[in-house]
Amino acid sequence: MGNLLGILLLAIIGYLFWQQRRQTERANYFINQRCEHLGLQLLNTARGEHRLRDRNGRWGWHTTYLFEFSASGQDAYQGHIVMKGFHLLTIHIPPHRMPGE
Repeated sequence: MGNLLGILLLAIIGYLFWQQRRQTERANYFINQRCEHLGLQLLNTARGEHRLRDRNGRWGWHTTYLFEFSASGQDAYQGHIVMKGFHLLTIHIPPHRMPGE
């Protein structure tokens, strides 16, 4: 019985890790897509915090991803997106210089 519980626990941990990787890949896709659309250079991304509820009290697995981008190659700005599962909820790109200015 103990071996069965250990295997089940290991399978659950592996599944959660795999789902987190899929969510991270999806978040990177949304970030890359938005930066390309705005003509920005993506510098890096990082996973931020996890929450079970958002600020409005809605339940779900909310994950914040931070990213840095540059408009001219000389500057750096930080934006963030919030994912609920595999769906994009919000994306925030702060005011920045437009490319070519």
